Amino acid sequence: MRVDLNADVGELSGQASADGEDGLMPHVTSVNVACGLHAGDPGTMRRTVASAGRWQVAVGAHPGFADRPGFGRRPIALSTPEVEALVAYQVGALAAVAGLEGVPLRHVKPHGALYTMAATD
Repeated sequence: MRVDLNADVGELSGQASADGEDGLMPHVTSVNVACGLHAGDPGTMRRTVASAGRWQVAVGAHPGFADRPGFGRRPIALSTPEVEALVAYQVGALAAVAGLEGVPLRHVKPHGALYTMAATD
């Protein structure tokens, strides 16, 4: 049996985050990278994807609501088309950054309230 050990990453900015996440990569098999709205930024996304690529860790997008103060954990009422656009925007951004590093995206795992709302609505 193979177990996928997964972690949410790219949610902090700066060198300390990059160093800590690089140390995490040998211990996981897949990661969910924050896509810039609830947390993260383009530079952090790129460093995180590059690290995952070096360690051959599967990379997935971790889209969330545009709610940095609440870390994407507060529900936001959006229509279905608005949610589709929100997710497409974030997955597209990470896909573009991952493409710069030659790392494919393997999955999407919504973050926080977006995940909870998707599970219940």
